[in-house]
This record gives sequence, structure tokens and C-alpha cells, in this order.
Amino acid sequence: MSEPTAAGPVLLEARGLVKDYIGGDGSPIRVLDGVDLTVAPGEFVAIVGASGSGKSTLLQLLGALDAPTGGQIALDGAHYTAMRPQALAALRNRQVGFVFQFHHLLRDFSAVENVMIPLRIAGRAPEDARGRALALLEQVGLGARVSHRPGQLSGGEQQRVAVARALATEPSLVLADEPSGNLDPANAERLHQVLAGIARDGRRALIVVTHNRGLAALADRVLALHDGQLMPPRGDEMMAP
Repeated sequence: MSEPTAAGPVLLEARGLVKDYIGGDGSPIRVLDGVDLTVAPGEFVAIVGASGSGKSTLLQLLGALDAPTGGQIALDGAHYTAMRPQALAALRNRQVGFVFQFHHLLRDFSAVENVMIPLRIAGRAPEDARGRALALLEQVGLGARVSHRPGQLSGGEQQRVAVARALATEPSLVLADEPSGNLDPANAERLHQVLAGIARDGRRALIVVTHNRGLAALADRVLALHDGQLMPPRGDEMMAP
């Protein structure tokens, strides 16, 4: 963990993040324009904003899935730009968990096998990986569905399997991109409660990009992305009920 600041320990710190893409005419399009963000362990941060504002782009940068055009990111004191690709990939696989709007489960594998995959990639023995996966599925309320394949699970259940998979390697940072965007209200609410519980043990942080007012209301802090920068949300923020 990074050294404590005046406000407490810092897990994730981003400074001056800039991200440009090249438009069809060859000119740069600036999506992020000097984003600053500091997140503490045990903190749940929701990021809101209009579609196309760059929220998913920011999440990809914070999770080391993409590189910024400018600026710095450090996770637990490790600066992304100072790391070689192999070391950055190892950090991402070990310390970052991802939950996407579409669960991306492997359809030919059971729930427990899907959760075991990142553990097996990390070198955990089969029985050890299975035990960890079973415990996580129990934690997200799927103890009775461990042998079911994705096609035998509801959309909400599939997303909870995805959450369990994201937690498999005990990451210090969990990133979720519109995780309940495709769920009905009842399944969305159950998933929201599972997500809200992720940071409660104080060891990991959760950052969620969402349009859902109910999910954002569970966060410790809500930030809005406008004109490429993070700021306090406005009253007319684009969030679904």
C-alpha cells in the first residue's frame, strides 16, 4: 500500500490523464483532458456522465488495458508508465479485477470452472482454485448453481459469476463498467448489493462506471466526467432511475 497522505492511505492515483484518439480526418480527438483521481483502499467510487463522455476509456486506463496519451497512473505505488509490458500484464492480472456490462463467461464451462480460470492462469493448483471459486460463488449467492453453465443461468446470475471471477485473484482494485446495464430491476438490485459489499472489508477499492442512479447512490463518492475532466455531479446528471 502507498504511504498514507494527509487524507489517509492511497491505493490508486491518477494525475493529469490525457487520452487522444485519431479521427477519420487524421486529426486528434481529445477524450480525457487532465483527469486527476485518488482512491483509497476500501473506497467505492461511482463515475457517471453522458454516453460518449469517456467513462469507459478512463476505466480502461485505470485498469492498464490501454495507455494514456499523457499523465501518470500508480496502483499501490507501482507507476504504470515505468513498467515493462510483461510486468504491467502481471500487475493487471494479479491486482485488478474487471466486471463488464457483458459478462464474457465461457459458455462451455460451468460457473465454478469460469471462476477458476484466472486462478489456474495464475498457477494455483486445481483443488485450491476450485475451493476458492466455490467460496466466492457462495459469497455472491450462487452456492447452489456452481455446476450450471452460463446458458442455464439468468442474466443476473451470470453477472454475479462475473463478479466472483473478478475477485478470484484477490485484486486490490475492482473496476466495473455498466455492470447492471442489461439487467431487470430485481436482478440489478441484487447485483448492486453484491458490488457494494466488495469494498467493505477495507482491503480493496471499487470503481464503477454507471448510468444507474440506484447503484451510484451506494457509492462513497460520486464523480462526473464532463468535457474530459472529473468533477462533482450536476443535478441533471444523465442517470437512469
